Amino acid sequence: MIAEATPFAALGDLELLLPQCEKGIGKVILKPDSPDLIEGVAVTPFPLWPDDRGYFLEVARIGQGPSRDFPPESTQVSAALSYPGTIKAFHYHLHQTDFWVPVMGMFQVVLVDFRKSSPTFGVRNTLYVGSLRPWQILIPPGIGHGYKVVGEQAAMLVYVTSRIYNPKDEGRIAYNEPGVHYDWETQHK
Repeated sequence: MIAEATPFAALGDLELLLPQCEKGIGKVILKPDSPDLIEGVAVTPFPLWPDDRGYFLEVARIGQGPSRDFPPESTQVSAALSYPGTIKAFHYHLHQTDFWVPVMGMFQVVLVDFRKSSPTFGVRNTLYVGSLRPWQILIPPGIGHGYKVVGEQAAMLVYVTSRIYNPKDEGRIAYNEPGVHYDWETQHK
């Protein structure tokens, strides 16, 4: 399934390789404690409090929950609104950990383990998250990540990062990279 490749990024002991995957969507994650999750990725359901005015949700609490180790002095909170069908993929970080919270709409989130020394190197995960499945996703360095907005409405992703944005820490891989070979088409089954 996975063939070794030339490293495309490295930092200390973290060496990233581009896997050579078969076409597909990888392992679909249907529960937060799935044994198929990429090593180091954490998924946490979060509550929504709806009422007749809309809904309320907590994105994160400093020093608590999945982002508890994010240093307050360098943590950044951002949001991205994307239109239906938009694909934003793939990027990765060498230092930064991302904490994604989909707050509106639905996302097809894709994760790819680029870490050469990881027991899950080359594994791809697909998670369908958002208003119908309110899950938070913690994404460590070396994991390629991206998404497609699914459904007929725009979607908003709030993301908390362990470091203030630094373009030198972020790398990009094309959404249609042949090594990742992710199938972005609707899965007609």
